[in-house]
Amino acid sequence: MSVVRFPPAIYKNKQMAIYTKKGDAGKTTLYNSSKRISKGELIFSVIGTVDEANSQLGLVSSQINKNLPHAKILKNKIFQVQNNLFKVGAILAGAKVSIPASVVSKYEKEINAWIKIMPERKNFILPGGTVAAAEMFVARSIVRRLERNLITLSETQKIKPSVLVFVNRLSSYLYVLARYLNFQEKEQEIVWKK
Repeated sequence: MSVVRFPPAIYKNKQMAIYTKKGDAGKTTLYNSSKRISKGELIFSVIGTVDEANSQLGLVSSQINKNLPHAKILKNKIFQVQNNLFKVGAILAGAKVSIPASVVSKYEKEINAWIKIMPERKNFILPGGTVAAAEMFVARSIVRRLERNLITLSETQKIKPSVLVFVNRLSSYLYVLARYLNFQEKEQEIVWKK
């Protein structure tokens, strides 16, 4: 088996460590804390769910049809959500960052704008449609799980109200964005029938 050798120039810039070996025994630390705690603690499950949602959104972005009139704008909106999810993870880990209320207001305005141009729905719809829309429905489900986990976590430790509001609104935002992706592709929504 041959070993890949990178030129020395690639190591000139100091980079973030990919592994430290400090967590090999199942314990780690949160941001700006020296106390080592079990990776099995709920806080890490919640932060992991933030990461999962973020990764899923990256998958959605890669599936957006480049020929859509607003493809670049939609990808940028997803990129902004991903940045905000990184903030959520950082907040939960103890970093001094915040999610401004203006982010939630922006999501609400965009939800209202998209709903006005799409067919009105009074019934549940089945998740699906285009690959991008179907993947967005998965992202929304992950965010809903994140919200449930956050509520559980909030029973034992303080969670910033802005984080709870952001995550709640984000799931609605992703739901409408999934519908909008189908709408842009003229993909028929399937209404759930009892």
